[in-house]
Amino acid sequence: MRSHPLLRAGAAGVALLALSACQSLQSSDNFLGVITPYRVEVVQGNVVTKEQAQALKPGMNRAQVRDILGSPLLTDAFHQSRWDYVFTIRRQGAQPQQRRVVVLFDGEQMKSVDTGGELPGERDFVQSIDTFKTARNAPPLALSEAQLKALPPPRKSAEPEAVAASAASAVRSYPPLEAR
Repeated sequence: MRSHPLLRAGAAGVALLALSACQSLQSSDNFLGVITPYRVEVVQGNVVTKEQAQALKPGMNRAQVRDILGSPLLTDAFHQSRWDYVFTIRRQGAQPQQRRVVVLFDGEQMKSVDTGGELPGERDFVQSIDTFKTARNAPPLALSEAQLKALPPPRKSAEPEAVAASAASAVRSYPPLEAR
């Protein structure tokens, strides 16, 4: 049984079209403009903010630096006077970020800090990775004067002296702590 040459050419064309569709699925962010594939959030390293970098002062010892920045992501056996703090984050709906902060020591004392440029403040960093900005338009958690006046008055509870007297009159018996 022989297949027709036109049929073979059509099958080859369909196969090429299918393979090219596979490539475009890998490079795009959505499928047919409807389905967005889940991307794993990857966070690596230590977040170092502007406030943390400003808290560092030359002459601090290694323990003080570790208290402020955390443990370094990279330490090198051949360069014991250098600590590298590397931070990367890839989060769906936010721009990927990568930073490197290098702390140099002279013996046990911190000598210098290289931030590699401007570091974001704590609030700026949180805003840059916050993907729920539109969902946080919650009403304030305070009542207006009109709402306060509309509340029912609080109920009066039993007199405190009567409650204290009834508690003092109750005698409890407990088992002995040690066997006799």
